[in-house]
Amino acid sequence: MLARVRASFDRQAMMTTLGVEVTAVQRGKVVMSLGHDERLTQQHGFLHAGAVTAVLDTACGYAAFSVMPADAAVLTVSFTVNLMAPAAGERFTITGEVVRAGRTLVVCRGEAFADGSDRSFAVMQATMTAVYGKTGISG
Repeated sequence: MLARVRASFDRQAMMTTLGVEVTAVQRGKVVMSLGHDERLTQQHGFLHAGAVTAVLDTACGYAAFSVMPADAAVLTVSFTVNLMAPAAGERFTITGEVVRAGRTLVVCRGEAFADGSDRSFAVMQATMTAVYGKTGISG
Protein backbone atom coordinates (compact mmCIF):
# COMPACT_ATOMS: atom_id res chain seq x y z
CA MET A 1 0.00 0.00 0.00
CA LEU A 2 2.80 2.44 0.87
CA ALA A 3 4.52 1.80 -2.46
CA ARG A 4 1.20 2.21 -4.31
CA VAL A 5 0.44 5.53 -2.59
CA ARG A 6 3.97 6.85 -3.14
CA ALA A 7 4.01 5.81 -6.82
CA SER A 8 0.74 7.64 -7.44
CA PHE A 9 1.74 10.67 -5.35
CA ASP A 10 5.03 10.99 -7.26
CA ARG A 11 2.98 11.62 -10.43
CA GLN A 12 1.21 14.64 -8.88
CA ALA A 13 2.89 17.65 -10.44
CA MET A 14 0.84 20.05 -8.29
CA MET A 15 2.14 18.55 -5.04
CA THR A 16 5.70 18.60 -6.40
CA THR A 17 5.27 22.27 -7.27
CA LEU A 18 4.04 23.02 -3.73
CA GLY A 19 6.91 21.03 -2.19
CA VAL A 20 4.66 18.56 -0.39
CA GLU A 21 6.09 15.29 0.96
CA VAL A 22 4.31 12.14 2.12
CA THR A 23 5.65 11.42 5.60
CA ALA A 24 3.46 8.51 6.73
CA VAL A 25 0.96 6.08 5.23
CA GLN A 26 -1.15 3.46 6.91
CA ARG A 27 -4.43 1.93 5.87
CA GLY A 28 -6.97 4.74 6.02
CA LYS A 29 -4.54 7.50 7.04
CA VAL A 30 -1.97 9.65 5.28
CA VAL A 31 0.29 12.35 6.70
CA MET A 32 1.92 15.00 4.51
CA SER A 33 4.36 17.80 5.21
CA LEU A 34 4.80 21.22 3.64
CA GLY A 35 7.41 23.85 4.45
CA HIS A 36 6.73 27.58 4.52
CA ASP A 37 7.42 29.08 1.09
CA GLU A 38 6.92 32.77 0.31
CA ARG A 39 5.60 31.82 -3.13
CA LEU A 40 2.63 30.09 -1.47
CA THR A 41 1.59 32.94 0.80
CA GLN A 42 -1.16 35.51 0.57
CA GLN A 43 -0.79 39.25 1.11
CA HIS A 44 -0.38 38.97 4.91
CA GLY A 45 2.34 36.32 4.73
CA PHE A 46 0.15 33.36 5.75
CA LEU A 47 0.05 30.16 3.72
CA HIS A 48 -2.62 30.75 1.09
CA ALA A 49 -5.98 29.01 1.64
CA GLY A 50 -5.75 27.59 -1.88
CA ALA A 51 -2.50 25.80 -1.02
CA VAL A 52 -3.92 24.55 2.29
CA THR A 53 -7.05 23.27 0.55
CA ALA A 54 -5.11 21.55 -2.22
CA VAL A 55 -2.97 19.63 0.26
CA LEU A 56 -5.94 18.75 2.49
CA ASP A 57 -7.80 17.42 -0.57
CA THR A 58 -4.77 15.38 -1.59
CA ALA A 59 -4.27 13.94 1.90
CA CYS A 60 -7.93 12.91 2.05
CA GLY A 61 -7.70 11.46 -1.45
CA TYR A 62 -4.72 9.29 -0.57
CA ALA A 63 -6.31 8.18 2.70
CA ALA A 64 -9.28 6.99 0.61
CA PHE A 65 -6.95 5.49 -2.02
CA SER A 66 -5.24 3.45 0.71
CA VAL A 67 -8.45 1.50 1.40
CA MET A 68 -9.37 0.91 -2.26
CA PRO A 69 -8.91 -2.37 -4.13
CA ALA A 70 -5.73 -2.59 -6.24
CA ASP A 71 -7.63 -1.86 -9.49
CA ALA A 72 -9.28 1.32 -8.18
CA ALA A 73 -8.30 4.97 -7.98
CA VAL A 74 -10.21 7.84 -6.37
CA LEU A 75 -11.47 11.23 -7.41
CA THR A 76 -12.89 13.99 -5.23
CA VAL A 77 -16.68 14.34 -5.26
CA SER A 78 -17.00 17.19 -2.76
CA PHE A 79 -15.35 18.86 0.18
CA THR A 80 -15.93 21.53 2.78
CA VAL A 81 -13.07 23.40 4.40
CA ASN A 82 -13.15 25.39 7.62
CA LEU A 83 -10.19 27.76 8.02
CA MET A 84 -10.21 28.41 11.76
CA ALA A 85 -6.97 30.37 12.14
CA PRO A 86 -4.31 31.87 9.89
CA ALA A 87 -1.86 29.34 8.45
CA ALA A 88 1.18 30.78 10.20
CA GLY A 89 4.32 28.73 10.69
CA GLU A 90 7.45 27.28 9.19
CA ARG A 91 6.36 23.65 8.77
CA PHE A 92 2.83 22.37 8.18
CA THR A 93 1.52 18.88 8.79
CA ILE A 94 -1.57 17.84 6.85
CA THR A 95 -3.44 14.64 7.68
CA GLY A 96 -6.15 12.77 5.84
CA GLU A 97 -8.11 10.00 7.50
CA VAL A 98 -10.97 7.78 6.39
CA VAL A 99 -14.09 8.27 8.48
CA ARG A 100 -16.17 5.70 6.62
CA ALA A 101 -15.51 3.70 3.48
CA GLY A 102 -18.17 2.14 1.31
CA ARG A 103 -17.79 0.29 -1.99
CA THR A 104 -18.01 3.48 -4.02
CA LEU A 105 -17.91 6.49 -1.71
CA VAL A 106 -15.36 7.22 1.02
CA VAL A 107 -15.84 10.03 3.55
CA CYS A 108 -12.63 11.50 4.95
CA ARG A 109 -11.53 14.12 7.43
CA GLY A 110 -8.46 16.27 6.87
CA GLU A 111 -6.65 18.48 9.34
CA ALA A 112 -3.83 21.00 9.00
CA PHE A 113 -1.39 21.84 11.80
CA ALA A 114 1.50 24.31 12.06
CA ASP A 115 4.89 23.82 13.70
CA GLY A 116 4.05 20.65 15.62
CA SER A 117 0.93 22.05 17.28
CA ASP A 118 -1.82 19.59 18.20
CA ARG A 119 -4.42 22.28 17.45
CA SER A 120 -5.54 22.34 13.83
CA PHE A 121 -5.91 25.60 11.93
CA ALA A 122 -8.01 24.04 9.15
CA VAL A 123 -10.28 21.03 8.80
CA MET A 124 -11.84 19.40 5.76
CA GLN A 125 -14.63 16.92 5.27
CA ALA A 126 -14.29 15.29 1.89
CA THR A 127 -16.11 12.65 -0.11
CA MET A 128 -14.13 10.58 -2.60
CA THR A 129 -15.45 8.17 -5.22
CA ALA A 130 -13.87 4.99 -6.52
CA VAL A 131 -12.88 5.03 -10.19
CA TYR A 132 -12.16 1.90 -12.22
CA GLY A 133 -10.66 1.30 -15.64
CA LYS A 134 -9.12 4.71 -16.24
CA THR A 135 -5.63 4.64 -17.69
CA GLY A 136 -3.03 6.64 -15.81
CA ILE A 137 -5.00 7.34 -12.63
CA SER A 138 -4.62 4.21 -10.56
CA GLY A 139 -1.59 3.54 -8.38
